[in-house]
Amino acid sequence: MSRVIRAAVFQTAWTGDKESMIQVHEQAARDAAAQGAQVLCFQELFYGPYFCQVQDPAFYEYAERIPDGPIVGRFQALAEELGIVLVLPMYEEEQPGVLYNTAAVIDADGSYLGKYRKHHIPQVKGFWEKFYFRPGNVGWPVFETAVGRIGVYICYDRHFPEGWRALGLEGAEIVFNPSATSRGLSAYLWQLEQPAAAVANEYFVGAINRVGTEELGDNDFYGTSYFVDPEAQFVGEVASDKETELVVRDLDLAKLREVRDRWQFYRDRRPDAYGPLTAP
Repeated sequence: MSRVIRAAVFQTAWTGDKESMIQVHEQAARDAAAQGAQVLCFQELFYGPYFCQVQDPAFYEYAERIPDGPIVGRFQALAEELGIVLVLPMYEEEQPGVLYNTAAVIDADGSYLGKYRKHHIPQVKGFWEKFYFRPGNVGWPVFETAVGRIGVYICYDRHFPEGWRALGLEGAEIVFNPSATSRGLSAYLWQLEQPAAAVANEYFVGAINRVGTEELGDNDFYGTSYFVDPEAQFVGEVASDKETELVVRDLDLAKLREVRDRWQFYRDRRPDAYGPLTAP
């Protein structure tokens, strides 16, 4: 039996200031809801530039409390107004000096469901993330939302298969991967890793990437956001590599049972044999 939900992801360029960036995303939520979307995920660190291109403590000011900060409250009200589930990738301050790359999940009635904190933190040229973030410490939660069971895995996380699998074991039906990914060495992985994860773990993946070159560096973010199904098929077209774009797609979650009944990857797992994989 079909179980179709309408899901959306939004890619955009840095506007130049925080408030206008928030307003762009508020309008995207309204546009998504007007198209019938029931769930929407924004890009990594959605209300700011990708400031990890430099190491500057001035950007610590972008961090705020989750869920008690103003941005979560603002989007809780919007989610309730529109009746849409929102995934908000943000810069989180747990306490002064304790900062995380986090996604807050808000249900369609405006209630705060919880957060995911990015586990894997890069520290290479143009991606100086250890200067800004501690590694995540809240596991791989899956959130029971109005549209189904949703997980989040953030940007660099996608290079590590363990978290993808953990989300599947927790029953995720859709996993969003908000990102800030630029042209260059890893570009070929963008349309490889998430489809592979969708197949290996038998769920839908929504991959979101920002667009444009920001004044902080020469990282050229190439968009091409998309949804992919558990057979590695793109759901509709992949988004532009240069332009702001709202991607809205229908996902039939009934396909998950069909694929899992066919392949039985979860039945045939061998966790008794995997102990060495977690050895340091």
